[in-house]
Amino acid sequence: MGNYIDKYKDWLNSDFIDAEDKKELESINNNEKEIEDRFYKDLTFGTGGIRGVRGIGTNRINKYVVRKATQGLANYMLSVNKDEAIKKGIIIAHDCRIGSREYALNTARVMAGNGIKTYIYKDLRSTPELSFGVREMGCMSGIVITASHNPVEYNGYKVYWEDGAQVVEPHASGIVNKVNDIKGFDEIKVMSEEEAFSKGLIILLDDKIDDLYIEAIKKQVLHKDIEGKKDFKIVYTPLHGTGGRPVNRVLSELGFSVYPVKEQEEPDGTFPTVKYANPEEKAVFEIGIKFADEIGAKIVMANDPDADRIGIALKIKDGSWYYPNGNQVGLLLLQYILNNKENISSDAKVITTVVSTPMIDVVAPAENVGVIKTLTGFKYIGQKIRQFESKEIEGSYLFGFEESYGYLIGTHARDKDAIVTSLVIAEMAAYYESKGTSIYEELQKFYEKYGFYQEGIESFTLTGKDGIEKMSALMSDLRGSVKEKILDKKVKIIKDFHEQKETNVEAGTTSSIDLPVENVIQFILEDDTYITARPSGTEPKIKFYFSVNDKSEELAVEKLSKTMKDFTETLKL
Repeated sequence: MGNYIDKYKDWLNSDFIDAEDKKELESINNNEKEIEDRFYKDLTFGTGGIRGVRGIGTNRINKYVVRKATQGLANYMLSVNKDEAIKKGIIIAHDCRIGSREYALNTARVMAGNGIKTYIYKDLRSTPELSFGVREMGCMSGIVITASHNPVEYNGYKVYWEDGAQVVEPHASGIVNKVNDIKGFDEIKVMSEEEAFSKGLIILLDDKIDDLYIEAIKKQVLHKDIEGKKDFKIVYTPLHGTGGRPVNRVLSELGFSVYPVKEQEEPDGTFPTVKYANPEEKAVFEIGIKFADEIGAKIVMANDPDADRIGIALKIKDGSWYYPNGNQVGLLLLQYILNNKENISSDAKVITTVVSTPMIDVVAPAENVGVIKTLTGFKYIGQKIRQFESKEIEGSYLFGFEESYGYLIGTHARDKDAIVTSLVIAEMAAYYESKGTSIYEELQKFYEKYGFYQEGIESFTLTGKDGIEKMSALMSDLRGSVKEKILDKKVKIIKDFHEQKETNVEAGTTSSIDLPVENVIQFILEDDTYITARPSGTEPKIKFYFSVNDKSEELAVEKLSKTMKDFTETLKL
């Protein structure tokens, strides 16, 4: 019956598993499929750390998995530099999800058990404030407990290094190896909360760090005095997450008229008004748009639960609402920064990802800005900022964005920051309004200038062991069967980021890709259509990214729809 049965029995009989949690395990005693799903593997670090469904088991998020991960991280920190690990310590934040505070405190207790000083926010805080906190407190590492935009049953654990960015190599694999080295619960050092607080090993942070974070954000203001700013109404929703307090604060203090969506304002890990607390989903805007129509607002902004992503809805002249995607907002923000920011360095660069819009390759050169592309995951953008600062690579940081609604303006944090982005979007909207235009109208001008690009994503959830096998087989098939044509169009270039190889099909030449290994393959077709396949590193999903361009927005939209439909039909999932 496999190793998962042995793991199940080990947990069921362990003295380290609480009686209440054993009851949950006993309840699935006759369900081998459920036992297999919970124990056939251990949750592993992906693009954002650990993420999974809450529950008891090695393939679930729970306090035991969190403790093991933390012990591995503690062991790694101590191995890197014991004195610095103890002296600098670690900082922990968490969002509003079910179990988040419990997991955060268990993380702190394990760090304390290893003699590592731990700062913890007194209640929920956003992911970008955690990133800021690592830098501000001078910690060696940081952790935020969150599952970002995932469904309600998920939670997660993201690890940051001393620069405030999520861990990359060599630290990522170093931590994973230390976690994997732990064979039993008896190796995990857990101190009681009472002892940890009394010894000063767990320290609650006060509001001062919030004030410092808000002040850092305010430095990104480009226009302080905008005519009519007070009269320009902005509807905002944190979607029951962590963004409500800081976004309302920063916008109000800078004189914007922000109207919170009352039904979604309070933190609630059950996310009662939405199916998915994800600003990529149009449905999350329904309540906000109804409210905006009532009060005469022309923009609605929404964060995900940990406030690192932001989506917007725009009211256009015909009275309908338009939902720009993550690529469009990224390009709009870049344009606004380029047109309004003073003293932009001559070596300034925008950083984006290999699955974000290829339109950046047209825009950046035209605007005399360099562009660097990284793998998916904002940690790689954080890594590039660090490399700029250390002079490992040439250039200076201007702006970073990814297609999945993540943006970083400024370097106060090293992860995507929806709070600073909400400020700049609010300013951009009010500024354009004062000039007799709008964000939507500026987007159309942008397309007319550079070409009409459209992007889309198809995502397939493939759960369990069978799902992983299906994803693996699909990626192998794409690598093996696609040689010359996709959808009756010639393949021009194949980029295989796992093999770190770029093939120019037309020329019959290959070159190396200077990026870390990642299971991603990208096809560029003869008409500059992009199709990219990428299994998620944190979810049981495989995503396909599409980009097309055409002579008009209408034609581009039609082309995108047809390309996505025709390609996904070939997959037979």
